[in-house]
Amino acid sequence: MSDLSLLMLGVLTAGQTSPPHNLPDPPVIHSGSGVYQLTEENLSPNSPSPEITPPEFVQPDNTSETIAAPVNDKYQNLLNKIHKNNSWQNSVNQDSQPLAETTPQLSQSVQLLIAPESPAVPEFSETSESDDQMSQVTSVSQLDDVQPTDWAFTALQSLVERYGCIAGKNENYIGNSAVNRYEFAYSLNVCLNHIQELINKNQANSVSQAELDQIQRLQTEFQTELQEVIQRIDVLENKNVELKSHQFSTTTRLFGQAIFSLQGTNTTNVDLFPRDGIPERQGKTSLTFTNSVQLTLATSFTGKDLLITGLSAGNLGSNASLVSHNMGRLSFESNTDNQVVLNDLSYRFLLADNLGVVVGSAGVNAATTFRGINPLEGSGDGAISQFGQRNPILNIGSGTGGIGFDWEISDRISLQGVYSSEIPSFPGNSNSAGLFGGRYSAGAQLTLAPTNNLDIGIDYIYSHSPNDLLGTGIGDAQLISPFAPSTAFNTHAVGATVAWRVNDNLQLGGWGGFSSSKPVNLSGSVETANWMLFAALPNLGRAGNLGGILVGQPPKITSSNLPDGFNFPNFSNGGTPGGRNDTSLHVELFYRAQLNDRLSLTPGLLVVFNPDHNAANDTLIVGALRAAFRF
Repeated sequence: MSDLSLLMLGVLTAGQTSPPHNLPDPPVIHSGSGVYQLTEENLSPNSPSPEITPPEFVQPDNTSETIAAPVNDKYQNLLNKIHKNNSWQNSVNQDSQPLAETTPQLSQSVQLLIAPESPAVPEFSETSESDDQMSQVTSVSQLDDVQPTDWAFTALQSLVERYGCIAGKNENYIGNSAVNRYEFAYSLNVCLNHIQELINKNQANSVSQAELDQIQRLQTEFQTELQEVIQRIDVLENKNVELKSHQFSTTTRLFGQAIFSLQGTNTTNVDLFPRDGIPERQGKTSLTFTNSVQLTLATSFTGKDLLITGLSAGNLGSNASLVSHNMGRLSFESNTDNQVVLNDLSYRFLLADNLGVVVGSAGVNAATTFRGINPLEGSGDGAISQFGQRNPILNIGSGTGGIGFDWEISDRISLQGVYSSEIPSFPGNSNSAGLFGGRYSAGAQLTLAPTNNLDIGIDYIYSHSPNDLLGTGIGDAQLISPFAPSTAFNTHAVGATVAWRVNDNLQLGGWGGFSSSKPVNLSGSVETANWMLFAALPNLGRAGNLGGILVGQPPKITSSNLPDGFNFPNFSNGGTPGGRNDTSLHVELFYRAQLNDRLSLTPGLLVVFNPDHNAANDTLIVGALRAAFRF
């Protein structure tokens, strides 16, 4: 395993792993070797904000009274600002995911730590489309090979042995292997240059006339090939000078993703108060054309560390407030009013060859630290919905800054852990924010690859919330009635994700999650559950394309036994205990057409039956067309 491979997870794709081997954009993990390929895209994504966007509650009668919990204005303003800046969804990787599919491959193992790639050394047996000087070189398969028994081969070998002008693989001459004429000419050119240096230094007085005759004969025999080799060397040297003069940094690499999208929803009747089953509102979003841009600077100081700086900007906001629930949210939301915000500032380094650590004030959470299992994760190249990115329990806590690790126990077993705070920079009331105050979470994931085509992630999350928001960003994220005073909650959540690569063109999998939240100052608890099944169809229609099918249930309150008046499922009927009576069903289809190495076009359709877990609500249909450019 390469020691430059730990802790890049989620930088480009928020935890991308295990996509099929031929799926180009998302990061790929070969289960048998525990190797991650970075993707995605997910350019250092942050967890979604705990958006619930409760309906615009209207007093059903004059006897009801809404009790608002006291709010620290300074904390609330900062909280709103943080949520606005971090509202875009990934990711490592991402993805990768993660910059997974189209983002350059940065490492060949666990994908947690990398160093900038070294420039590739060109091989003379291959031609470059951009090398005009070599455009006339015939394919190697069409050349007459130079055999070890040829006079030229023997003559050059004697010069190599006499003058030490080695030109071959692994510091050895090509030995008894046949070579094509251009490879031979390259070796001859190296030897001639070496002999010329010796002559210039008056160190080759012993060169015999017979050897000079051999050199002249070799030059005559391979004159054409020598000339073309020299021309190509000149071209490469000129390009090298140009690259150095325009080089941004010797230690920093820039990755980026730009998304342009069209999206809209149908018109739906919405039942705000489930007690009567009568819709009170109509929800619809206009057709919009929006953008989202993410830039990531990856800097290595020692070759075994990585400083990640992530910037983002965009103007696609959530449609939750317009449709009165959050089940139609998209994966590429980026509501910053096109203002550039810092969404990742983290430092990743190795404590050992198999142990990577990440610490940062932004971009450190479960989504960016845990290894992703879902091959359809990725805001630019994966599922179009937020729910389709990953198990929602990984978003609990809405963490931004903290510390995490990835420990590769063996080729098939690894353990990740993370502690993350929502607003680690707030120095005020310790109950509202700070590293160990406000909303924070801690969790671990055991990642298993029992076979070469099966990946499993088992998750546990603990979270403390100063209010009644769970923080999943999708489904039932509010824990108590909006008519009850807010209170703090402690949550324990468990879940698992499985991905099975049936073959290079089909991958099946799914996830399930369960959470139990207990209020700090009340009796009882609130339990939620979610599940998803998915199918990934790489190379659908053409190599590099990707089809996706997802069917699942967004987080749903299955049980709530808080005191009367506090239970959310029955908030409009006295807040009595009980779970949701109805169940939402999320169905999603998308098809990513990879137009070239940098550009992809993805039409997608998202349908939610019984949205907001209420059969009285009309079916929600969300259509989107996403164009993603990676560089």
